[in-house]
Amino acid sequence: MWKVAIQFIRYDKAKSIGIVIGIVISIFLIGQQLGILGFLTGLMGGLIENSRQEVGQIWVVDNITSNANELSPLDERLVREIRSVPGVAATYGLVAANASVKFASGKTAPILLIGSEAPSFVAGPHPDRIRAGQLSDLAGEGAVSAEYFDESTFGQSLAVGTRVEIGGKEAIIRLQTQNARGFAGSFFYTSLSKARWYGNFPANKVSAVAVQVQPGESVAAVCARINARFQGVRAWNAQELKNTTIAFITVSSNIGTSVGSLVVFAIISGFFIIGLTLYSAALDRLRDYGTLKAIGATDGYVRKLILTQSVLFAGLGFLLAWALLEGFRSGVANAGLVFSYSAAQLLGLLGITVFISVGGSLFAIRKINSVEPASVFRG
Repeated sequence: MWKVAIQFIRYDKAKSIGIVIGIVISIFLIGQQLGILGFLTGLMGGLIENSRQEVGQIWVVDNITSNANELSPLDERLVREIRSVPGVAATYGLVAANASVKFASGKTAPILLIGSEAPSFVAGPHPDRIRAGQLSDLAGEGAVSAEYFDESTFGQSLAVGTRVEIGGKEAIIRLQTQNARGFAGSFFYTSLSKARWYGNFPANKVSAVAVQVQPGESVAAVCARINARFQGVRAWNAQELKNTTIAFITVSSNIGTSVGSLVVFAIISGFFIIGLTLYSAALDRLRDYGTLKAIGATDGYVRKLILTQSVLFAGLGFLLAWALLEGFRSGVANAGLVFSYSAAQLLGLLGITVFISVGGSLFAIRKINSVEPASVFRG
């Protein structure tokens, strides 16, 4: 069966190449959109994703917040009061303040100052995202972090040791992050007190409270206790708040609709392009299929033969598309567009490939089923 299928594929190389190219283009476009969506969703949840969730498993925010990028000020007394809740090991105040940075060249840019208490720096950056310097360096006088990939955005050097002005006050970059970014803008991490000072944030307010859960305690149970005791705030599992933020922004900004429509269009167009190409190839080989039937091949055998060809097309097309996607991913990563494909996404792409190729072959199968064996002996 496989040998015969390969012979049929080789019979008309032009159409076979066209089918494979159609699969590659469709899957590449779908994978590209999924990759870009993955990058954007990473930015949407960046405030939490870049934090030290192993320390602050719970985030307490105001009770109307469903977007971690839009935090309302909370009374700082909550930081101390929440410590009395059973199951709470420690609490930390976090500040996210809008500010403006000015470089030596005179250029200015908006930033988001993110501050938390030393030495834990629970708001981040996570040690895995540090490119140069150490987390403890943020405790120094005037010390802030900057993002490596923002150098191209600002057109300025953000190397460790660079002096800048934030809110008209002198600061120095002591730590450089890599891929610690967010949807709300460029992140500059620092200590809690400096975030308030540079961002003109009220000294008696915090943006959120990070809660460390005692070993053995359930995060969900501690969240429920906090929510039952305090009014006007809500305790979230940090990961759940990140997912809710991503869902909120994806829906409200229509990003999900835009990407989804492009994916659906790529699937539909690939299905029909490949289907019609297979149909055309089948028309060119009607005599061959008729001959197979004339010498005893059943309709079932012929269907399996066409399906086998479509599976071979799908396998080759997917491998080529995957190679192109990996090349695309590596290329754009150097420019700061960093994402990766999960095993589930790759399996999904493979499933779409099989659907496009095998589904498209139904056009050819329907035509071949109508071929009479005696037709090969006419004219």
